[in-house]
Amino acid sequence: MLAQILSGAGLTAGVTVGALLADHMLGSTEFAGVPSALFTAGAALGAVSIGRWCAARGRRPGLTLGYATGALGSIGVVAAASTGSVALLFPALLVYGVGTATGLMARYAGADLASPARRGRAVSTVLFATTLGAVAGPMLVTPVGEVAATWGVPRLAGPFLLAAAAFGVTAVVVACLLRPDPLLLAQALSARAACAQGGDAVTGDRTPGRVRAAPSGPAGTNGSRTRSPETARGHEVAVGASVMVLTQLVMIAVMTMTPVHMLTHGHTVQAAGLVISLHVGAMFLPSPLTGLLVDRIGRRWVAGASGALLLAAGTLSATAPADSLPALSTALVLLGLGWNFGLISGTAIVTDALHPDRRATTEGLVDVGIAIAGAAGSLVSGLVVGRSGYPVLALAGGVVALAVIPIVTGRARKGGATALGKERSRSPR
Repeated sequence: MLAQILSGAGLTAGVTVGALLADHMLGSTEFAGVPSALFTAGAALGAVSIGRWCAARGRRPGLTLGYATGALGSIGVVAAASTGSVALLFPALLVYGVGTATGLMARYAGADLASPARRGRAVSTVLFATTLGAVAGPMLVTPVGEVAATWGVPRLAGPFLLAAAAFGVTAVVVACLLRPDPLLLAQALSARAACAQGGDAVTGDRTPGRVRAAPSGPAGTNGSRTRSPETARGHEVAVGASVMVLTQLVMIAVMTMTPVHMLTHGHTVQAAGLVISLHVGAMFLPSPLTGLLVDRIGRRWVAGASGALLLAAGTLSATAPADSLPALSTALVLLGLGWNFGLISGTAIVTDALHPDRRATTEGLVDVGIAIAGAAGSLVSGLVVGRSGYPVLALAGGVVALAVIPIVTGRARKGGATALGKERSRSPR
């Protein structure tokens, strides 16, 4: 939690001013989504690398390496902005993206030692801790920009100075204090339970570590008894990943272009920072309630609600007067809340289906998909706004988000299970 409070500021620095920095350096709104696309592409590369590193060495060395890399990338962005070098800016944003991926992947550390009945709340605890830094980051855009200017650094590069410090300190905190390593301990406990039971602790399989489906498992488990266990588990991973990918795609696309849209219609950089702060607060602040809902009423109900919230956000963004700060703020709050519902429910679905021995690698691959979706949303957002306008982008995003609902209800129709019913998790004795 301490690490996430610190890293939250670094996580949102590029989100707040990345598009504005590109607009300034590249001189075209159509390319304003490029920075977000680059650091989300860097997040994709970082997610798979960090996932494999965590699988081999544990959460502590993996997260430490990721945060340190993000700090290095932040310094590179500052250097690029100071020299006006687009050639340096692009690779620096890629490296910075590794830090953003690490901040998001830290949520899995909260789930490593949680019982299935409390997994949603465990994930939400880590995300909630991100709130303080994530909300403070955009609000510090103007002050750190002024400090940067006194040092001869462009004002828009100021938040990346903050990101460098935040990621650097976070790496030290994780390296020194994340003990015992949650993933390694979860694997040890699983192996010990498997030995005691004569088989796999989760599934009863006589081959420890093999990914198999439990006959009666946590919330969101398969209802079809005709599927093979491994097919059922793979399906659950695909459902959870799809929810997170779609909500990330829509959220990034709309959020990236909102500051550009606001500045075009007379709002100040400080006003844009306020809206993004409210949005980021909605992304993380409701996490304890979301986690409780995920554990109590079911993963799939909450996932379905994320699609409805994102549609409401897109509709309000598209129809709100461009000069209305309250309307845009409300729309971005709904956008953040929809993302929060999708991320926590999707994470719980994925983690439920994975044995500790396979968890980190698969989670890394899932986050690659999330990062790629973010990169695609960033690239498309600039093109759509440049040619058709911000309202078209926002409304289209809301419509795309509705695809979450058939994804989470399709299993119930195929397997005959009450997938959107009240799902009770049973934690192991």
